[in-house]
Amino acid sequence: AAAAATQGLSLGKTHSPESLLDISARKVAEKWPFQRVEERFERIPEPVQRRIVYWSFPRSEREICMYSSFNTGAE
Repeated sequence: AAAAATQGLSLGKTHSPESLLDISARKVAEKWPFQRVEERFERIPEPVQRRIVYWSFPRSEREICMYSSFNTGAE
C-alpha cells in the first residue's frame, strides 16, 4: 500500500499552489465588477488588473452561453 502511495507521487505530475495574486484576484472578481474596482481605486498595478479581468470571465461552457446570449425574450 505504501509503495502504491509513493508511486502515485512519482508520475511526474506536480501541483503548485495558486499564487496569492490569483487567489485575491479571483475573490475580487467574484464580488465586484471590474468597472467598480477601477472606480474605487486610483492605482491598480497592471498585473493585478490582468488577473482580475481574467477571473471576471465565466469558466464553464454553460455560463459562457448564458452570458453571450443576445435573446431579450421579445419576439
